[in-house]
Parts: sequence; C-alpha cells; structure tokens
Amino acid sequence: MNVEPGKPFPIGATYYKDGVNFCLYSDNATGVELCLFSSVNDKHETHRIKMKKRTHCVWHSFIPGLKAGQLYAYRVYGPYEPHNGHRFNPNKLLLDPYAKAITAFTEWRDDIFGYNINDAQNGNSFSDTDSAPFMPKCVVVDDAFNWEDDAAPKTKYHNSIIYELHVKGFTHLHPSIPKEIKGTYSALAHPETINYFKNLGITALELMPVQYFLPEGSLLDKGLRNYWGYNTVGYFAPDIRYASKGTTGEQVIEFKEMVKALHKAGIEVLMDVVYNHTGEGNHLGPTICFKGIDNAAYYRLKKNKVLYEDFTGTGNTLNSSLFGVLRMIMDSLRYWVEEMHVDGFRFDLAATLARSEHDINMLNAFFHIIYQDPVLSRVKLIAEPWDVGDNGYQIGEFPQYWVEWNGKFRDDVRSFWNEEKCKKGMSFISRFSGSPDLYKQRNRYPTASVNFVTAHDGFTLHDLVSYNQKHNELNRHDNTDGSDENYSFNFGFEGPTTNISINEIRKRQKRNFLTTLFLSQGTPMLLAGDESGRTQQGNNNAYCQDNELSWVNWDDVDEELQSFCKALIKFRKNHPVFARHCWFSDKTDQLPDVEWFFRDGTIIQKDDWHRCLSKCIGTFLKGDAVDDCSYNIDKLNDENFFVVFNALKEDITFKLPQEKYAKQWKKILNTCNENFKEEEIYQHDESLHIAGLSIVIMQACKNFQV
Repeated sequence: MNVEPGKPFPIGATYYKDGVNFCLYSDNATGVELCLFSSVNDKHETHRIKMKKRTHCVWHSFIPGLKAGQLYAYRVYGPYEPHNGHRFNPNKLLLDPYAKAITAFTEWRDDIFGYNINDAQNGNSFSDTDSAPFMPKCVVVDDAFNWEDDAAPKTKYHNSIIYELHVKGFTHLHPSIPKEIKGTYSALAHPETINYFKNLGITALELMPVQYFLPEGSLLDKGLRNYWGYNTVGYFAPDIRYASKGTTGEQVIEFKEMVKALHKAGIEVLMDVVYNHTGEGNHLGPTICFKGIDNAAYYRLKKNKVLYEDFTGTGNTLNSSLFGVLRMIMDSLRYWVEEMHVDGFRFDLAATLARSEHDINMLNAFFHIIYQDPVLSRVKLIAEPWDVGDNGYQIGEFPQYWVEWNGKFRDDVRSFWNEEKCKKGMSFISRFSGSPDLYKQRNRYPTASVNFVTAHDGFTLHDLVSYNQKHNELNRHDNTDGSDENYSFNFGFEGPTTNISINEIRKRQKRNFLTTLFLSQGTPMLLAGDESGRTQQGNNNAYCQDNELSWVNWDDVDEELQSFCKALIKFRKNHPVFARHCWFSDKTDQLPDVEWFFRDGTIIQKDDWHRCLSKCIGTFLKGDAVDDCSYNIDKLNDENFFVVFNALKEDITFKLPQEKYAKQWKKILNTCNENFKEEEIYQHDESLHIAGLSIVIMQACKNFQV
C-alpha cells in the first residue's frame, strides 16, 4: 500500500477525493501504527501501517485511494510505566479521539484492559492479549451534505423554552412513529414529533448525550445498560445507538438530517456534552482510547501517577489545562457547530473545566478561548455549574456569556411548595425574579438562570408529588444511589393511590410547579414527559434503566395536564412581562416594575426579604413599557398582572393592591382548575379567596367597568 507523509492538520481522518489523511496526537508515544479493516466483522486488521512522520507531537500519514467508509483504528507504542503515568500497550486497538463515526461496540471482554485483569488490585501488570476482535472501529467520513438553506433559529434566551429529552426514550414507544425508526435521530425529525414540539411551544431541544459513549462492564454484569450516556469516548461521533440508517457513517447523515428538519421548524438543537471525563474509568478501567494513546497527556493524575484525580465521581478527569486536551475540546465543539449545525451546548459538570490544578479559576484558558472564538462565542453555552470536587458548587460564578442550570431555583421552588417545615418565602422571591442574588452583581441578566423544577437526574414532576423517598432498587445498588434530598411530598401516601382527594391535590401541585416555572424570570427548561404526567415509579437515578421505566409512555398521557402546560407556555410567550431580558428596575415615575405583598396588602420591603418567611405572597408586575434591552426594540407593551402564591395547606384571603396599581382586576387563572379562562371582575379594594396550595393570576382591566 502506497503511504505518503501527509499533513499534520487537521487532526483525525480527513477524506479527500484522492485519499485520506490520518493524524493522531500523542506527546509521549514512541511509535504509532494505523490499522485498516475491510468490514465491521473483521477480527484483525488487514493492514498495519507505520506512521513515520511526526510534527509537533502529531503523527500523520496520507493513504492515496482510500474512500469514505474505510474502517480504521490505531496501535500506539511507548513505555508501560503506570508509576510514571504511561500506559502504552500496542496489543490494544485504540479509537481515534477525532473519529467522526464509530461502529457498534462488539463485546465487553477482559482483553480490552491494558493490564492483566487478574491483577485487579493495582492494575500495574501488562496484558499481552489482542483486543482487536472485541473493539469497535472508526469510520472515515465524507463531510459533504446538502444543507440547502438551513439557518440557525437563533432564539434569544428570554424567548426560549428548552425541552430536555433522551433521543431514544422520547420516541421508542410512540405509536405514530414507524417501527424502523423508533428511538432514533430520524424519529425526532419525523413530522409527528416535530408537530408535537411546535404545538407544545418548545423552541429548543436539549439532547442528553449523543456523542459516542461506552457501555460499562459492571452494569452489563447486572443485566443493566448505561442509558443516559455520560460515558463519552468519541467526542466527534454521533452515537450509533440512535441511528436507523446504518453504522458506518450513515449515522452522521442521519444526525444532520435531524438538525435540518428541526431548524426548518424553528427549533434549536442543543447538545449535552461531557468533556469533564471519559468512559475509560479509573486505573482499573479499560484501555479504549486516550489511556493507550497518551495517558499522561489526557488525564489529571495524582502525584503517584498511577491513580487519577476524580472531580467527577466517575473515576477520571480529563485535563483541560493541557494543550492537546484543550485543542481537542475546542475542535470538537467547532465541529458540531460548523459541520453538524447544532445551536449550543450544555456542559456536564462544567466546574471541572474551570479547574487549573485543583482550584477553580473562571479566568483559565478554556473560557478565554471560547470567548475569543468567532464560532463558539456565538452559540448557546449552558453550564452545569458544579462538580464533586472541593469548592465545586460554582453557581453564579461563570463568565458573562454563559448561562447556568440553576439548582437553587429547583431546590427553593420545590421547598416552597412541598416542604411542610421549610419556609422559603425570601428565596422564592429571588428565584421568581431571575435570581438577582446570583447574577445581578456580576453584570449578568436574568436569562443567565436556566430555571428547572425537574431534570433527567432526579424525580420526574409526577414523582415529585407522589413520593417522599427515592425507590432505586431496580438499579441494584441497594437503593444507596441517587440523591436523598428531593424536597418532595407524597400527600399522605407513597406512590400510586386510588384516593381521589390525594390525586386531585397532586394534580394541583403539578400545575403549581409548572406555573411557577413558566412565570419566573429566566430561561425555563421542561423535562420531557413532565407535561404528560410521566413517572419513573419513584426512581430518581434511572441512569441504567434503558426500558419502560425511563421511556416516555404515550399510552398513559395526562391530557388535562398537557393542555394546561401548552396554555402556560403560550401565555408566557404572549406576555413579555414574564420573560424579561433585563432586571426589574427600581427607577419609576409612577409604578415599580415589580412589587411584593403580604396577604394583608402591605408591601414587602427589601429589608423584609431577609426575614420574610411567608408561604403566601403576592407580586405585582408592571407590563407597560417592559425593557427589552435589545438593539432593535426599546420597550414592549404588556398588561399589568398580580399573582398570588399560596403554599399553605389552608385557604386564605388576600387583599388586592391599592387603586394606583389597577382599579379593577380580572381573574384569568386559578391552578385549582385545569384551564385558563376569564372569570369574575374584582375591584381594587376587594380581597381574593385563595385555596390552599394554589396560584391565582389576576390581569388588570384596561377599561374600568362600573
């Protein structure tokens, strides 16, 4: 086979009409062999090609005549010295970190470990068995694709409704999706699915991990599988588990077709990405990719070099302060934006990416590079602002151009509505207002807060009001996994019940949570299925439940709740006073942008916020001339609203504000009911009857009626 030196850039396998250029980065390797395969069923390579040319730690070769679809992998030579951080073992076939497509994982066997598996006490021995028969293969991909007139929707944060979903779980049981594409990228692009998103009012899908990830032997031994996908090894490759059209490059086309169809419908595609760790685990994990290519150049190692720093709870941590890792992350992000046309990213355990050695530094190179990058600085960047290391909870600390999953919104809103003993009036006020205590002093906007009540990690909305305790027995960890702090309440019975009164109060509580979410300032995120009453039967950590427990059940839909959620989203979109881009202003000629009230009609002063323990509060929102803070629109006109939140069990009366706020009010929503509707008119000096555990929305009457 003719082999030419090739070029050291771009890294990865790049297809040209006359052949393929291969590049692999390894700082400490002494030799690299490119391995070619003729089919996915090959147990061994048909060619081993020694890559002789090395430029700035990049090994490269050009092979004339190779075509897209060619299967390949690597073997890398170097010292096997775990005590020095090196775990080179040429007996182990290795995936290309830059592979744009990877075939199905063949089999979890002892052979994929770099050490003798019988030496599991320390993993320092050297395995001489060949892993090639059990390894997936990389695929050379032709990037050509007809995007036609595809354009990113570029929805502003304050106009966004984010919907977090699992690609397989959302459509796998859908009765209207063709069987051959259920649970795939194509299913998300199906007209039935897209119509559902549009009718619900969704503007962006946040896809749980779709980059190629590994199974885990410990789960396979228990008859379980990694469902969530937070175990990445292929940062450029769409995972084949969600492909319906093929696994030797067709999955790339299918993903692009999905994005193209969603964009045509005005829906953005956001990816949940895991650059904080890889699927290779700790020092006893398999040698699949980075560990064998250059362990010391990819991972954070402890002083003894044998063990890994673990800020992620997964066994290892990628070292984003190293040049090769940082370049790979940036190249990967740019690839998904430029070639795959995604609209942004949610960064799992993003605090890890801010760590220098051990401490967190928001001024490190990772954030500087993104800020200056002409591609990445223009897409949505969402941080999960914590990790499991020391000082890992960094909520509110990320740079200005980032937004964050607001875990305090989740906990404080849950506590306000569900905790009988915990009083969260003051915290609730802050969360409803966009969390100014977290973001305002750092010159960030309310939209920096991605508000959510539930997410993939934790209870579903239905389970939040149905269980006091987690029920994770099916995970086979003796119910020790998952969070014990859920701020949930079952209303007197654990799990499903035929008690009509309990079921009715649970329905009302779900409406309360959804109403709070979509009326709060910030960027709302809804967990897929919550609008329909999806349950995981009390499991708050269903990461390994690739079955009916996690999949959306389309045969058991709470249609009343679904209709209520649609109406809420529509209401938010129609009223910018609930979706401001800027903070509430203290400056006013007549009425303030926002005012908070006790039930007797007196105003809650700012000094009262820190001692306000009320579980029953009202807020006035001025809709006239809402600041938009955009370059094109100075003001948005809306109605004035008065909203009462009663988190007490008992009914109460709440006095409406003074005449200057409005002479008359019209009740348009009571969460005791399922639907928005216009009800009776109230005078400014009247008091409202507010049922226990309910929200009432009043709209000011423009034309005074006698």
